[in-house]
Amino acid sequence: MTTDSVRVAAESPSRTARVAAAVARHLRAGDVVLLHGELAAGKTTFVTAAAAALGSPDQVTSPTFMLAQCYAGGRIPVLHLDTYRLTDVAEFRDLGLEEQLAESVAFVEWGGMVSGELPEHLAITLELAGTDSRNITITAHGARWAGVPGLIESELPAGTAA
Repeated sequence: MTTDSVRVAAESPSRTARVAAAVARHLRAGDVVLLHGELAAGKTTFVTAAAAALGSPDQVTSPTFMLAQCYAGGRIPVLHLDTYRLTDVAEFRDLGLEEQLAESVAFVEWGGMVSGELPEHLAITLELAGTDSRNITITAHGARWAGVPGLIESELPAGTAA
């Protein structure tokens, strides 16, 4: 399995949105992005910005209680999942999302539990670094993502290395 990683600093929510938009430029149908970070780290904020960058006009909300939200209208449909309330990977399989996963870009909040089910993924880890600041680590898992974190980093303005 191919793994490479970059870490960037986002000193504001708008900077986090720029990182999300840079990630979105590399996404295509069938891609999976697993989001990691503590509560209020900015996972839904990241998905909101990525969905907007993909052209979705929909208002993105946290799928914590719905488990899954779908947003269409952009260049690729967005499937936004939250596995926080799932007790095991069998519950994830029971959601029956295979077709939606193949036809959309999936953003999975609290994705650690299902990483084995989705081995080819881009992992985004958001760490609090102050009130509005985040350190964002972008890690490639699998051949599909080889070199992509470095490309994303190169598309961001200078001075964002964490």
